[in-house]
Amino acid sequence: MNQHLVLTVISADRPGVVQLLAKTIHAHQGSWLESRMAHLAGKFAGILQVAVPDENHSNLLNALKALADEGLQVVAELADSNIDSGDNHFSFSVVGPDRTGIVAEIAEAFAGRGISVEELETDCSSMPWSGDPMFEATGFIRVPTEVNMDDLYDQLDVIADELAVDIRIEQPEAPELTH
Repeated sequence: MNQHLVLTVISADRPGVVQLLAKTIHAHQGSWLESRMAHLAGKFAGILQVAVPDENHSNLLNALKALADEGLQVVAELADSNIDSGDNHFSFSVVGPDRTGIVAEIAEAFAGRGISVEELETDCSSMPWSGDPMFEATGFIRVPTEVNMDDLYDQLDVIADELAVDIRIEQPEAPELTH
């Protein structure tokens, strides 16, 4: 049987970081399942899910800790297998002038209703017509079925007006079934 782990990794951004991580996981018969990685402010940052046979779990954890000698900080946690699949999934986007508090306000609206942010990507760039700073966020949320979406939309409309941003939430289209 396999253990599933979620790893977070941070190090100086340099060639070979992913290779070193992959080599360590592979050496313990681990499987690299899913990951998100990025270069941020001169650092390499990543999160990934791996599966490793039960008998290699402890040895892999020790090997990951030893990567600190190579400049990688790795934190490993057992993956949670109790995920509620009855919730609704939505994508969201936020665009507008950059200002302090955009993520905090939206995250508060979500958390206050028991909504989990499953994925969040943000970026700051320049508005094409003025050069002023522009904030953009996209992501996915998991919404419990009991959440009143009209109330959520109303609260997000208030936040959008206060912060002068555009906030959109959409339910992803279901894939077409073929016979």
